[in-house]
Amino acid sequence: MRFLFLGLLIFISSFTQAQFRLSESAEIAVVTIGPYQGEPWSAFGHNGFRVVDPEIGIDWFYDYGLYDFNQENFFLNFAKGLLKYRVGVRNWDRAYKVQRYLKRYIKLQYLNLTQAEKQQLFDYLQNNAKPENAEYLYHYVYDNCATKIRDVVQENFPGRITFDLSYKEDGKTFRQLMNDYLGQQDWGDFGIDIGLGSEVDQEATAEEYMFLPPYIFKAFSGATIERDGEEIPLVKESVDAFIPDEESSLSVLITPFNFFVILFFITGLITHRNLKFEKRTKWIDVILFGFAGFVGWWVVYLWIGTEHMSKNNLDILWAIPFHFPLIFFTAREKLRNFFRIYFKVFAYWYCGLLLVWGFLLQPIHQALVPFVLTLVLRSFYLSYHLRKPKVKLSTNGKA
Repeated sequence: MRFLFLGLLIFISSFTQAQFRLSESAEIAVVTIGPYQGEPWSAFGHNGFRVVDPEIGIDWFYDYGLYDFNQENFFLNFAKGLLKYRVGVRNWDRAYKVQRYLKRYIKLQYLNLTQAEKQQLFDYLQNNAKPENAEYLYHYVYDNCATKIRDVVQENFPGRITFDLSYKEDGKTFRQLMNDYLGQQDWGDFGIDIGLGSEVDQEATAEEYMFLPPYIFKAFSGATIERDGEEIPLVKESVDAFIPDEESSLSVLITPFNFFVILFFITGLITHRNLKFEKRTKWIDVILFGFAGFVGWWVVYLWIGTEHMSKNNLDILWAIPFHFPLIFFTAREKLRNFFRIYFKVFAYWYCGLLLVWGFLLQPIHQALVPFVLTLVLRSFYLSYHLRKPKVKLSTNGKA
């Protein structure tokens, strides 16, 4: 099946290298596809171009959101933020049926172009879809399936397009814009918030809003094109090709906040028993501080080793890289006093972090509040537990 699909793509793409002259019946539309909650990256929606000409028998969807798992160093490039996307040409009817099956709304904005302008835009898309031109370096804010729609139109009609930017809200940041579309993606929102640094907490300009597909639709709705000294509407007709009765939804049994609240109470019960019997349950410390340390190293890697918007990430204030692997050495008698001080320092550090939490320039995900409280609780207990020297057993097993 995979080879059949690949062959179909090759067959369709071969047409992109042929020269077509559009008829007077041809239409070009900007396509906006609604969110799909089955995948976090689809929760923002999608865009593309539709070119239909019944006289020459074409009805194609130009999709800038394709990528190839077989590309060289795929996973490394993905991790480093250097993933290559490409534009591909698909049969419109097939693309339409897939999105309809997924219960995603489909809206078409037919462009108000002359015959010459339609041909110019179509030729550009055809040339752009050639294998040697199709790839581009993807960026989820500055260069994606949505921004490509804006850029293609501006490149073809430079200085003639004026978008309707009245949707802009004062002070709204990239992070806040993303959060608007992650309401059902609790874990996706959690991961994005941790992985992205303060770069996404700067205010987005009106044009930068267009990294999200719904804002492409809004910007084009009131856009104009200059022709013969006159500003005329860029969109001559908007059509709701498909509006589902009920859009796709996602139900999550345990959210990050609920998970960390449960973890807090479990840790509280364990710590209570540890105090009662003057013992230490080591595995809970490995889980808590190991996780915080591992996330810390991940934040460091994203900060200095990738092209993601992950620099100056204040999550490093709770995700202390040193916790991992130091937590594995706390049982060593020679390091007992060091770790007593270490955990006492971080107990107060985390208390201070909770006090200034709401004043930080980068908002830290609220689900982490119970987790940091858990680290406070366990840090104080470890500092207390490590005050006393380890009891040695005599040869007969008695202290």
